[in-house]
Amino acid sequence: MKKIGLFYGTSTTKTATIAKKVQEAFGDVKIDIIPVEDAWKKDFEQYDNIIVGVSTWFDGELPTYWDEVKPELETLNMKGKKVAIFGLGDQVKYPDNFVDGIGILAEAFENVGAKIIGLTATRGYTFDHSVAVRGDKFTGLAIDFENQHSMTDQRIKDWVEQLKKEFD
Repeated sequence: MKKIGLFYGTSTTKTATIAKKVQEAFGDVKIDIIPVEDAWKKDFEQYDNIIVGVSTWFDGELPTYWDEVKPELETLNMKGKKVAIFGLGDQVKYPDNFVDGIGILAEAFENVGAKIIGLTATRGYTFDHSVAVRGDKFTGLAIDFENQHSMTDQRIKDWVEQLKKEFD
């Protein structure tokens, strides 16, 4: 398997927790963790397989660190690269924009040529709308830490097994 870079914001505790669980679920596969706050264009471009972690803030917004990096993402050449996204959201308090951060980043990476992998089913979640949904799938792994915490570890395990097959 090609080298994997995992980018996430280290300032959000829950996203950092999920990133660590994702890294551990890969077992012996080497995954480089890069804080998105410190990431530069060259950091993203050096990996063919990328995992990104994002939470959704307020009414469907990217957290500050991803919001600041997004303009740089729009200048990348990601042709031939695979990107898997996990995102955190609250389907009870924010049912109209549940895990929108996943969808926002999926679109940004696709616009620069990346292939989004790791899509997951929307069944098992209750929400009204999400820009992360295409058909009946999220464009990544949706985690609701607040309301479905007991499902988190299994969802991560299943997602990582899926990624192992989808990454080269």
